[in-house]
Amino acid sequence: MATSSESKLQLVHRHVRAFPDFPKKGILFRDICPILKDPAALTAVTDLFEEHVRKNHPQVDLIVGLDARGFLFGPLLAQRLGVGFVLIRKIGKLPGSTVSVAYDLEYGRAEVEVQEDGVAPGQKVLLIDDLLATGGTLYAACELMKKQKADILGCMVVIELKELNGMDKLKPHQVFSLLQY
Repeated sequence: MATSSESKLQLVHRHVRAFPDFPKKGILFRDICPILKDPAALTAVTDLFEEHVRKNHPQVDLIVGLDARGFLFGPLLAQRLGVGFVLIRKIGKLPGSTVSVAYDLEYGRAEVEVQEDGVAPGQKVLLIDDLLATGGTLYAACELMKKQKADILGCMVVIELKELNGMDKLKPHQVFSLLQY
């Protein structure tokens, strides 16, 4: 199994492209689009997340995906696990009654929301997104789940940008990342 997991990680790694100076000078952007384009790479991501969850969080009730790239990986994982999927969106994008949390960005503020009935108190949730950078959005999503009285089992990302120390902002929550740069 370890060899299989290693080869899956290598496949995923080969499908991440780096674009220097995007979206602005000095940023090295990690592009996951090639993963989505290649069925084997996308399956490898889903397999690796599934292995992690089955081993470490078999009691999970819901996968909670962050707008927008968490929506790409989350439903695939939730379907594999036989659990539900819930969306966390930017403010104003969900119909019905919602609950929101505001958070600080590098320049300004943002807000994320979830449908009020999306997560019941006590439900065990795992949050998923494509990338962990500074941790601001994932932190806000965790705060939103706390507001809903969910039991946060942890967070999962395809890529962690270690130099930005986003993991520190998310403590005490566990963060599982497939790739670290």
